[in-house]
Amino acid sequence: MAIMSQPQFENFTASSLYCEKCKASMPVRERLLLVLPGKEIFDYLCTGCSSSVGQREVTEGEKLMAQAMAGQSRRRAPRAHQLMP
Repeated sequence: MAIMSQPQFENFTASSLYCEKCKASMPVRERLLLVLPGKEIFDYLCTGCSSSVGQREVTEGEKLMAQAMAGQSRRRAPRAHQLMP
């Protein structure tokens, strides 16, 4: 059994969550709720009724890791001039 060298599911961002008020799974939007030393707290709001349906915390370390991963994927993506012969 091979051991993964990179964590695959570090950061999740919800696109839809169950809303108690709407009684259905609804698309959500993320709103920055609070900035603290070392972490940020985001609130998920239902797009149907604007009620809060969840929260997500992002630590400084997770933010740095996400930025590093985004930088790696940008470097690996082929540019348009590289695709043309």
